[in-house]
Amino acid sequence: MLLRFVSRVLLCLLFPCLLLLTGCSSADPDAPARTDGPATVQEAKLPAEARETLRLIDRGGPFPYAKDGSVFGNFERLLPAHRRGYYHEYTVPTPGSRDRGARRIVTGQGGEVYYTDDHYDSFRAVLR
Repeated sequence: MLLRFVSRVLLCLLFPCLLLLTGCSSADPDAPARTDGPATVQEAKLPAEARETLRLIDRGGPFPYAKDGSVFGNFERLLPAHRRGYYHEYTVPTPGSRDRGARRIVTGQGGEVYYTDDHYDSFRAVLR
């Protein structure tokens, strides 16, 4: 019985010390906020071709590639989960590329916009 009591007291005393050592007890006010969503990028910081693609999307086209506006399946599950058909993808031309390249804009029916420059390996939410 005494051993159980002593071990609990030690745990109560050592646990706050462990938190201090690992940095879990206090938040750094200068650290960026943790989010569960993708990183962000300001529209003005996107490549010129991506900004032009956004203008075409806003106008409703015409789009230079037949696959522009097609359903994006979100098979990588990097974007928030929604039913099939919620997301649509658009090509962002890559200068010097002989095909569509790796850059895309993906839009959601709720008005959200995402940019990828590595063919869906990562996304950044576009802040407009």
